[in-house]
Amino acid sequence: MASTLRPADELGSDLPEFPMARAAGCPFDPPPGLRDQQRAGRLGKVRLWDGSTPWVVTRHADQRTLLGDPRVSADLHRPGYPSPVPISPGSGSISFILMDDPEHARLRRMVTAPFAFKRVEAMRPAVQKITDELIDTMLAGPRPVDLVQAFALPLPSLVICELLGVPYGDHDFFQENSKVLINREVAPEERMAASGRLAAYLEDLVGRKGADPADDLLSGLVGRVEAGELSPNEVAQMGVLLLIAGHETTANMIALGTLALLENPDQLALLRDTDDPKLVASAVDELLRYLNITHSGRRRVALEDIEIAGEVIRAGEGIIVPNDIGNRDPDVFPDPDRLDIRRDARRHVAFGFGVHQCLGQTLARLELQVAYSTLYRRLPGLRPAAGLADIPFKHDGSVYGVYELPVTW
Repeated sequence: MASTLRPADELGSDLPEFPMARAAGCPFDPPPGLRDQQRAGRLGKVRLWDGSTPWVVTRHADQRTLLGDPRVSADLHRPGYPSPVPISPGSGSISFILMDDPEHARLRRMVTAPFAFKRVEAMRPAVQKITDELIDTMLAGPRPVDLVQAFALPLPSLVICELLGVPYGDHDFFQENSKVLINREVAPEERMAASGRLAAYLEDLVGRKGADPADDLLSGLVGRVEAGELSPNEVAQMGVLLLIAGHETTANMIALGTLALLENPDQLALLRDTDDPKLVASAVDELLRYLNITHSGRRRVALEDIEIAGEVIRAGEGIIVPNDIGNRDPDVFPDPDRLDIRRDARRHVAFGFGVHQCLGQTLARLELQVAYSTLYRRLPGLRPAAGLADIPFKHDGSVYGVYELPVTW
């Protein structure tokens, strides 16, 4: 593809549009336009759906610098914030993920404990049990099977429901509304309605837990409501955030990671045949680096003028950090377009960086470790039941993955 880069101060209509398209036949790779910019070694501007022209940051070092800089804001209501979709008047933030400190830190601290390393590790036997039961069901059923519906989606959904205290029997309801919220092509009114339905559901659930608490995260937050630290709506919004993030991201990563491994059979064989938990953990981080399902970029707005990479980002200008291209930076990851599960990929930015780094990354890593290490060992003949060109990829959402993954064995 010819370079689409323009001088950084050129704001004409010929700026590249963002999100950029991936190259045909390269569903695992970042868009070529982002590669062009990264090779140029500087910041550039792009054009969004509303005509705004935020900066796009492609180099790994620059991404970490800006994501860790307190002079950038994650608040979508600030002027200049490069929203990926139209925002309805009066719409709120999705809990603390789109807030700044100190409010962000205050709310985040209230839900940090269940995601601490020791607490998450204690869940490993339960995650293993769920994984084995789902595979048992697959083995007993017909072939081919859609791995998304049979395995990738129910595994993290069951886990996050157990952690939060959400009845898994309601999974059709929250999964359907989650799909609306993460689809860029949905009208803002429809997105707001889905958000309202989920918030109302969680607020009702929290009310019931106040009368009959259990050993789960939402029940633990009821005491914060009674103490006046949180409102029922704030708890509901936290629940919406954790419920969506807890199943959508990991589900897509399980399916997309499996497809990437099936397309790289030498790496699949290494992972399938190992008993080394360190290699399994390394494989998870390498797949997170290689794929990075949050493909719309992290969005920020500058609060002050910031000098970086030979440019000045002015106060009020939007910033987009596409982590997928940052994770393919050859200055940090040699031969970055090669999937290599022996690589030390721990510096990847798939979970972001700075104060907004993903709260649930420890849980996501555990689920992926269990899923990848178990699925291929128990189904050693696992293979696609459709060609790569026939598999529907999620180009229209803020979370990347596949809608279906037909497999057999």
